[in-house]
Amino acid sequence: MPREQSAKPLYQMVVESILSQVTSGELQANERLPSESELCGIYSVGRNTIRRAISDLVNDGVLRTVPGVGTFVVDQRLDKTADYLFGFTQEMKLLGRKVTSHVLEAKIIPADTFLSRRLQVQLGAETVFLNRVRLMDGEPTAIERSYLPHVLCPGILKFDFSKESLYEILSTVYDKRPDHAEQVIEASLATPEVSQLLELTPPAVVIVFRRETRMASGQVIEYVDSELRGDRFRFYTNLRLLSSPEELAFRRLPLQLAT
Repeated sequence: MPREQSAKPLYQMVVESILSQVTSGELQANERLPSESELCGIYSVGRNTIRRAISDLVNDGVLRTVPGVGTFVVDQRLDKTADYLFGFTQEMKLLGRKVTSHVLEAKIIPADTFLSRRLQVQLGAETVFLNRVRLMDGEPTAIERSYLPHVLCPGILKFDFSKESLYEILSTVYDKRPDHAEQVIEASLATPEVSQLLELTPPAVVIVFRRETRMASGQVIEYVDSELRGDRFRFYTNLRLLSSPEELAFRRLPLQLAT
């Protein structure tokens, strides 16, 4: 152990070393740690020291021990629903996380052919463009590019979206409550720009969302495309058996706003 760390208890130095490896990604989710005897050799400490360090990390939820098998890194990815429509801020708060944003761009742009079709507005119509890096507990975890018909939320860019929730402002200030949505989810390799913004080491996987959000009337209030860090999220959904194979071809189940 380095001399400058000798004042710390030996087990604490082992805890910090293993935690650093987990945080940096050197130790991956569900990866098995070396055996106790191997860790004793790596850290030049006794077995009781290793057991104390592992016990602390298990209690903190960083590691899990399977009797007779070994000690593994706990998968720290958050479960994100694919069934219900949440704003990122709302959903992460429900999971006990603090959400902030870094606004990259916030401006009015004319709707091109793609946005005109997605937002159901005329070509060239004023469109709100809000491009943000979303941070969870201070760590960049997602990039969101939101597009909204300006006519439905005039002057919305006066709000500070580094702190405010977009869905909350739409609902409470403009009475334009997001109600349901249809979205596509796929995995992709992060571009160099996305890797830099999300502090990823290429090659890195991101989860890509493309979503049309509608009000109860069916009118589109937002189109968003976003990338989420693949090492921070996993997705779950509730499945049901379709009554017939043909139902799959004709039935589309939109996301519903959770209440």
